[in-house]
Amino acid sequence: MDSRLEFVTLALAPGANMRALCRSHGISPKTAYKLLKRFEDSGAEGLKDKSRRPLTSPNRTAPDLEGQVLALHEKYPCWGAGKLRALLPEGVARPHHNTVAAILRRHGCQIVGAIDRSTLAPSRFEHEAPNVLWQMDFKGHFALTDERAGRCHPLTVLDDHSRFLVCLQAFSRETHENVQKALTQTFRLYGLPQRITCDNGGPWRVAGQDSLSRLEAWLIRLGVHVSHSRPYHPQTQGKDERLHRTLKLELIDRTGFNSLPDCQVGFDHWRHQYNLIRPHGALGQKSPGTRYAASARAFPEALPPISYNEGDTIITVRKSGQLQFKRRSFWIGEGLAEQPVALRPSDVDGVYNVFFCDREVSSIDLRISS
Repeated sequence: MDSRLEFVTLALAPGANMRALCRSHGISPKTAYKLLKRFEDSGAEGLKDKSRRPLTSPNRTAPDLEGQVLALHEKYPCWGAGKLRALLPEGVARPHHNTVAAILRRHGCQIVGAIDRSTLAPSRFEHEAPNVLWQMDFKGHFALTDERAGRCHPLTVLDDHSRFLVCLQAFSRETHENVQKALTQTFRLYGLPQRITCDNGGPWRVAGQDSLSRLEAWLIRLGVHVSHSRPYHPQTQGKDERLHRTLKLELIDRTGFNSLPDCQVGFDHWRHQYNLIRPHGALGQKSPGTRYAASARAFPEALPPISYNEGDTIITVRKSGQLQFKRRSFWIGEGLAEQPVALRPSDVDGVYNVFFCDREVSSIDLRISS
């Protein structure tokens, strides 16, 4: 601004050399005469930069559509442009998700917890149908606002194919009894899956022991295969881990809970929103509920009897986890306490394989002296 005013002042002086002034100020004669005309019309104010904004914007988004986008952002501040675009009402011409993002930027809207898309995996693996695999884990516990109520340990169970959250339960402790109670309710509602995967911590595994846990034994009796992720490889359960980040961002970090019942009310509301409303990027911005269907395998209220092969030696494991065979005691694991197991001779004399249902769980060697 100071340079322009200096140029105009010198150019209007008597006997001014316009060409020399243009060269010294680094402007063209055309620009020089334009500045003189603007100064003549509006004085020093005319030398200020003018807005480059066009007089008309025929392709600009309609105000009604902008209002709908902003209303959705206010309701779901953690959701990005692609999800908001998918939620626009039917019958509305949906703009490109970049247009939705531009609307948010124009109004100074910040997406809470926005992530760097370049850090996401370039490809995803998913099972071919619902209920082929469920991923199960406890999300990290968090404090309740009433310290006397302790902490909340959220249990999550996610369908791998559809990302449908079949279970989100608030517990005070991560115990076998709590997990079995939650799974029983979930099985009654959605049926039995083919397989459940979980990590190597409690209560899914027996710490420091290569044996079945009580939870694994119960699931095997139901005909549900159990698998475990590799130690220190949480990406095996990547979908459930990603769910935990979303749960923390959208609910736990934004809401205080005074008690476990209060937690469960919030969890139930959020689970409904996650399953039936929230668009999912991996599903083409469709909600998980559009891809999920309950299992055709109904939950049996009474555990089915175990049948073994004719000729098997059937022995019931003691409460201590010990197996008595040929006047000797062998440790099998407390997870199989009071369960019948089958002993079958192996190809090696004196060595027997131990089966629980259709799964080989251990072996005993009579050649080793006690």
